Amino acid sequence: MADAQEFLKDFPLLHGEIDGRHIAYLDNGATTQKPQQVIQSICGYYGGCNANPHRGAYALSVKATDIYESARKRTAQFIKAGRSEEIVFTKNATEALNLVAYSYGLANVGAGDEIVISVSEHHSNLVPWQFVAKTKGATLKYIYLEEDGNLSQEDIETKITERTKIVAVTQVSNVLGLKNDVKSIVKKAHSVGAVCIIDGSQSVAHMAVDVQELDCDFFAFSGHKMLSPMGIGVLYGKYEILDKMEPFLRGGDMIEYVQEQESTWAELPAKFEAGTQNVGGAAGLTAAIDYLEAITFDRIEAIEKDLVDYALPQLRELPYIELYGCDSTRDNKTGIIAFNIKDVHPHDVATILDNDGVAVRAGHHCAQPLHRYLGQNASCRASFYLYNTREDIDRWIAALKKVRGVLGYGA
Repeated sequence: MADAQEFLKDFPLLHGEIDGRHIAYLDNGATTQKPQQVIQSICGYYGGCNANPHRGAYALSVKATDIYESARKRTAQFIKAGRSEEIVFTKNATEALNLVAYSYGLANVGAGDEIVISVSEHHSNLVPWQFVAKTKGATLKYIYLEEDGNLSQEDIETKITERTKIVAVTQVSNVLGLKNDVKSIVKKAHSVGAVCIIDGSQSVAHMAVDVQELDCDFFAFSGHKMLSPMGIGVLYGKYEILDKMEPFLRGGDMIEYVQEQESTWAELPAKFEAGTQNVGGAAGLTAAIDYLEAITFDRIEAIEKDLVDYALPQLRELPYIELYGCDSTRDNKTGIIAFNIKDVHPHDVATILDNDGVAVRAGHHCAQPLHRYLGQNASCRASFYLYNTREDIDRWIAALKKVRGVLGYGA
């Protein structure tokens, strides 16, 4: 699409060469490439105002603090949080979800209680809840899938009960690429007195998010999946809940007073941000948010929809391709296509595609329970973003047609 060609100029890696060739980068579900605007913001911070925030009275430290706290305010605006104190910076979504599990889950879940998650969760929104359930003697229950890959409405209605204390679900599956109706799940959770945690790692870069409209209690995401540098993540939590929680990490910059035998904690959000923080990452996050909002999510969704609509008919013409999450009749498919080639291991597929400069993911994508539910050990995943083009799809399809021949299976 013309829009994608327009954005490509901003991404140095994508208009350069890797090992002497241009790359068709289709692994955006794992991490996105960074535009020049984000790279410049990071370099600008380290080159012009690098200092420890919050701890110095000198001008450089004040400037670093302004950059860091401005990023918090910008992030709050981005996801429509009610106040900037509801934004806690972490190193990624995994840390954010663990923070909730340790600081909220362990304190509020007891023996006989239930935690409900979906079978399509990323391990980061699954393993912490296994830990809480085992530690506290609670039961972990799963929402399974309809035949088309969408969450079972029957399971949502029957498994979220008066015993449920926590419901944790992804807004978009990182394997199937299907949007979940998280607003209705939040409403169901609240109807039984449970809190609801949303993993927004695969959504915030691709669609507008309003946490107040969703009414979720917690919302987590990683910056590196939305054009930002690695090492910066976000946890949104409702103020009244965060305020009652104990810290996850203890040490520098999260304390109020320290005595020999006891300590008191700083106000939100500092209570959850122990140690020196990633100010350069926060600067990059601000630049990424500015970049995305200048484009608008309507344009981003249109680019991804065009690519999916262009790719799927061609993939369905190949009899040896197995597709997952591509049969939904609802308008909830995002720019992720999971697939396998019959008789070929996904790692071999990805390696052969790489020989033609096509980058896709291969493995279980940190979603082993989902793959077992689908009857697969692993899969390949192509995931699109605003800078991908139909030419990328053409290269991918052409490379796929070579795979079985390379391994001696014929066409």
